[in-house]
Amino acid sequence: MQAEERVGTESIFEGRIIKVRVDSVTLPGGRESTREVVEHAPAVVVTPIDADDNVLLVRQYRYAVGRSLLEAPAGIIEAPESPRECAQRELQEEVGYRARYMRPLGGFWTSPGFCDEYMYAFLAKDLVPSRLAPDDDEDISVERYSMSNISKLIRVGEIEDSKTISALLMVAYLFGDE
Repeated sequence: MQAEERVGTESIFEGRIIKVRVDSVTLPGGRESTREVVEHAPAVVVTPIDADDNVLLVRQYRYAVGRSLLEAPAGIIEAPESPRECAQRELQEEVGYRARYMRPLGGFWTSPGFCDEYMYAFLAKDLVPSRLAPDDDEDISVERYSMSNISKLIRVGEIEDSKTISALLMVAYLFGDE
């Protein structure tokens, strides 16, 4: 596959979390087109599992979809922190624990058709209480679910968030390999 070449760009919006631009590109055959791009900083998603093999998920209202969603703890990497440091911080802010065992699971592009956000996934185990103040604009409740119920929660639509489904599947494959 040949890459498309950017020949121009126009900044449309610059917010606190995202930037939006429209790029003019030349396609491999020489034709021209445009690409709308949402720029987003890299982020992490964490699957915390307690000593009883429960997954700790967070429920929070998501304005863009107009309802509360059940999600794995996640957040934007803040410079100069590493993805692992961000995962620990988000775990402490959102669920009130620190992980003694933090395993990277890989990563994924969240929606590469229009967004450049890359998300690093982690498994967190051996949890110890350690709370950091949550973000001012978040109202989060923590819920525990047996790992054996996760596939049903996805199947019946209780878990609909793509980063959460991706991270949970990564954990399920990991346990299948051990």
